[in-house]
Amino acid sequence: MKTFLNLKIMSRKRALEIWGGGLISNQPPPHCTPAPVAERPPGKLSERRRREFFPGSATKRRRVEKCPGRGGSVIFKDLRTGMPLILLIVMVAILTALPSPAFAMHISEGILPVPWALLWYAVAIPFVAWGLRDLRRRSEESLWFKPLVGLVGAAVFLISCMPIPVPTAGTCSHPAGTGLAALLIGPGLTVVVASIALTLQALFLAHGGLTTLGANIVSMGVAGAYAGYGAYLLARRLKLPWIAAAFLAGLVSDWATYAMTSFELAAALHGDGSFSAMFTLILVAFVPTQLPLGILEGFICAGALKFVRSRKPELLGAAAAGGVL
Repeated sequence: MKTFLNLKIMSRKRALEIWGGGLISNQPPPHCTPAPVAERPPGKLSERRRREFFPGSATKRRRVEKCPGRGGSVIFKDLRTGMPLILLIVMVAILTALPSPAFAMHISEGILPVPWALLWYAVAIPFVAWGLRDLRRRSEESLWFKPLVGLVGAAVFLISCMPIPVPTAGTCSHPAGTGLAALLIGPGLTVVVASIALTLQALFLAHGGLTTLGANIVSMGVAGAYAGYGAYLLARRLKLPWIAAAFLAGLVSDWATYAMTSFELAAALHGDGSFSAMFTLILVAFVPTQLPLGILEGFICAGALKFVRSRKPELLGAAAAGGVL
C-alpha cells in the first residue's frame, strides 16, 4: 500500500512538472517553448531553398503562443504593424472625398429637352435592333464570332474612355474607336457595342446620361460607324491602298461623330437664334482637340488593321459578311 502511494505521488509530481506550467520546475512548459529555427546552410541559397529555410513573408508571418497564464487562449502577434496600410486607406479616402473638376464626355444628362431626347431614341432603336438581329444570324454561322464581338466591344469601351478637356467649349473630346470596329465586325454590330459601352459609361462613369443615350448612340455608334465604313469602301473603290483606306475610316469616323454631336446640340439648343450659327459655333469649338484626335485615330485604325492582316487575316471577312443596312 505504501509503495502504491509513493508511485501515485511521484506520478502526480511528474505530471505537474510536465503540464503545470513551471509550478514545480522553473523551466517553461514544453508547449510554450518556440519551435527551433532551421540554421541557414552555408553558401549561396537558391530561390527554392530560400523559401524552404525562410518560409512566408514578413507581413504574413505570425507567431502563436499558448500560455497557461492567459487561460490557454491563443494570441496572434503580427511581426509587422498594420499602420502603413491604415494610413494608406485613410489617405485614399481623403483624396476621393475632396472635390475635383469633372471631365465628362458625351452629351450629359439633362442637356437635351425631352422631345429631342425621345426623337434620338426613336432614331437609334432601329439601328440597334438591326445589329442584334445581325449578331444572332452570324453567331449561328460561326461559333467564334461572339467572342470577337466582345473583344471589339471592350476595345471601343476603353478607347472611348479617354477624356481630353476642350478649353474653348467647356466639355471633353475623346477618340471613339467605332471606325476600327466597323472594319472588323461591320457597322451594324458596331452600333450594338457602342450602345453597350455608352450605357456602361453613363451608369458607372458619369459620362453621358440615360436621357441622352439615344443621341449619343446616334452620334458615336450610327454616324461614326457608317461614316467610317463608307469612307473605307469608297477609298477601296477609288483603288487606294487598304492602309490608306483604313486611315480614312478612322479619321472620318471620328470627325463624323463630333459633327453629329454638334448637329444634335445645335438642333435642340439654338432656340430663337440661327441654327447654322449655333452649329458652326459648336463645331468650331471642338476643332482644337478633335482635329488632332481624328488624325491620331486614323493612324490607330490603320495600325490595328495591319496587325490583324498579318496575324489573323480571316477575321477581316467578318465585316464583309454583313452588318450594312
